[in-house]
Amino acid sequence: MFKVTPTGKVLLHAANLTVIVFILLPLLAVLIASIQSEKSLQADTRRVLPAEVTLDNFTVILTKGQQRGRIFEQATYLPENIKSFYAAFLNSTIVAVSVTALTLLFGSLSAYTIARLRFRWTLFLLQANIVARFVPVIVLMIPLYIVMRSMGQLNSLSGVILAETGFLLPYAILILAPYFDSIPSELEEAARIDGCTRLGAFVRIVLPLATPALAACGVIMFIVSWHELLIPLILNARPDFMTLPVVIASLVGDVFVFFNLMMAICLLALAPTVVLVVLLQRYIVEGLSAGAVKG
Repeated sequence: MFKVTPTGKVLLHAANLTVIVFILLPLLAVLIASIQSEKSLQADTRRVLPAEVTLDNFTVILTKGQQRGRIFEQATYLPENIKSFYAAFLNSTIVAVSVTALTLLFGSLSAYTIARLRFRWTLFLLQANIVARFVPVIVLMIPLYIVMRSMGQLNSLSGVILAETGFLLPYAILILAPYFDSIPSELEEAARIDGCTRLGAFVRIVLPLATPALAACGVIMFIVSWHELLIPLILNARPDFMTLPVVIASLVGDVFVFFNLMMAICLLALAPTVVLVVLLQRYIVEGLSAGAVKG
């Protein structure tokens, strides 16, 4: 272990503070833009603090445009997609929860197989998954669209869930495999001596011990699937199946961009992931750090 000098501690704290500010600065910009009118936002682009504060952007979104508030009372046009906020929020919830559950289910089984059964083909598939992640997702969109069309999964949430699960499954395996490998196999052998099958030992012994890793992996999968834009945008053309990222992207028009409404929806869309991370913060840190150290 290296001994850190007082000067080194100061530099480390300064570096940590710099990284935190760098990460939070875009969120601060989103917050400031969401509580301003479009006129005030574009009047002085150099102003840091808003000249006026209003919650009319959130009012318009949450009431689906029925209550426009002061800053929109003279507006002749509002984007139609803000009326789909609640439906899009529900669609995002269904997709994110389903993708997280399926990814944890199949990812834990695959990761356990790789950690316990040292077959050549399992290691080969793991390496192939790692190499496949270097391929940009946009390259696979046309083949994905053709496959989903042949399966009849276009304009449906099930198609989005299936596609996102397939793309995120390798990441779940890479996260869970080192943690499963760190759990002593003697615990499973003792359970099997007492009469458990391999699947029973996996469910009753391994999974409870892997709770931190499962929580950390689940939060990561939920956040990624919640904020996924490209797959829902490509596979769904009907407004009924839009997710929140698609609604946000739709606010960028050919003539006008609703920056203030876009920022307000961004804040509302961030709320579930922030709450989830706060609630499971202890498990996330424990799971990721344990997997990194033991793996």
